[in-house]
Amino acid sequence: MSRVAVITGASRGIGAATAQVLAQQGFRVVVNYRSSAEEADEVVAAVSASGGQAVAIRADVTVPGDVAAMVDETIGKWGRVDVLVHNALIPYDVTSFVDLRWEQLGDKLERELRAAFLVTKAVVPDMMSRNYGRLIYLTTVLSRQPRQGMITLGTAKAAMDQFVRYVALELAPHGITANLVSPATVADTTANALLEATEIHQLGATNPMGRLVRPEEVAKSVAFLASADSAFTTGHCLEVNGGLAMN
Repeated sequence: MSRVAVITGASRGIGAATAQVLAQQGFRVVVNYRSSAEEADEVVAAVSASGGQAVAIRADVTVPGDVAAMVDETIGKWGRVDVLVHNALIPYDVTSFVDLRWEQLGDKLERELRAAFLVTKAVVPDMMSRNYGRLIYLTTVLSRQPRQGMITLGTAKAAMDQFVRYVALELAPHGITANLVSPATVADTTANALLEATEIHQLGATNPMGRLVRPEEVAKSVAFLASADSAFTTGHCLEVNGGLAMN
């Protein structure tokens, strides 16, 4: 029986790599996108060319109706949702606290938690009905280790991290796991659009492994948490950072 995975923000970067890795492992994958229809179709085509099954579904993960429609379409097509990978990037501002306005922080907090809440609420009932599910959320080390200018992203992700732990606690008796994956800066131009080229180079140079993490490396870590082998792992954060931060 092929499992079904919904991957938000899957038209490029980590999401696209995750779609391809999961498809290679036999998952049927939903490539969610908000505005990059052409890129999402390219991911679906790549999965299909490799013998996998994928479909692209447009949805803004901060809009309740969009999220509900995406999950309904998935269940209508493939009967269920076994795995949620919440990877969609919610925009944020790079700024110091001195220059920070409440609207910048409040908007990022609200939209980050709204998206995590909506996608989780949408898939959990089906998972509970079958006593099986894997919930995986992409976070950042900035939620635990501050870096100059990243107060909006780090604060919002810290709130999401705690939300995931509460979800993990409540859903554990139902055979549903909820975990976080925390990559270091990824070698992906879209994810790094707010950083200067010199900053990106410096981040790679200061990593103990001397480079940025690759999207496919993050995807393979996600794939473990999406698998049946991770059944007794829940409420944890899996670091993929080359030794940059050690707990």
